[in-house]
Amino acid sequence: MDSTGSLLVSGVWFLRNIIGVIIKPYETYRRIVDHGRLGELFYIGILLAGYFALASLVKEASFRPFLLTRQFVALSTTAAVSFFLASTTIWLVGRLVGGTGSWQRITLAWGYTMMPTLIWFLATSLLYVLLPPPRTTGVLGIAFSIVYLVFSVTLFFWKIVLSYLTIRFGLRLDAKKIAIVAGITVPLFVVYSIAMYRFGVFRVPFL
Repeated sequence: MDSTGSLLVSGVWFLRNIIGVIIKPYETYRRIVDHGRLGELFYIGILLAGYFALASLVKEASFRPFLLTRQFVALSTTAAVSFFLASTTIWLVGRLVGGTGSWQRITLAWGYTMMPTLIWFLATSLLYVLLPPPRTTGVLGIAFSIVYLVFSVTLFFWKIVLSYLTIRFGLRLDAKKIAIVAGITVPLFVVYSIAMYRFGVFRVPFL
């Protein structure tokens, strides 16, 4: 199969898995790890690039191509580096505690954990345009805050579930060793996120 055909097949798998991680994440992650294609990351990258293009437009007050391009390149590059650092860190720590999965499996599985992150950032950017701060402290404002909080918490727990499944199936680890991996990697991610915040790249970590 040529590269174009392989990419099209990966696209079909990507669409199938996107639906699966929402309605049947456990079964879907087994399939992603056992039969997934790295080409699926191409489509995840396309979605992320679309968001970064939108975020650049939202962040810049005026349409200035040079600044928009610079902002887009900075966001895209930092997110790509963060993604591969995160997946590689998980893989290395997992191997240290006895994991048997490959870097490719972990990277592909971690790619799908970007979906909750992408949805949250996209919703936040759109709401910033549609309902810019400051928001009222009246009934509607409080109701909006509650709905937004529930929405954010739901996506956060979805992210945790997908991250757990990445380690569980990608590295073939039991719950105890998964806790060890999380205990080592989460503090590292927190430190990295604080660094990104101080450098003004992401106010909220894009991991």
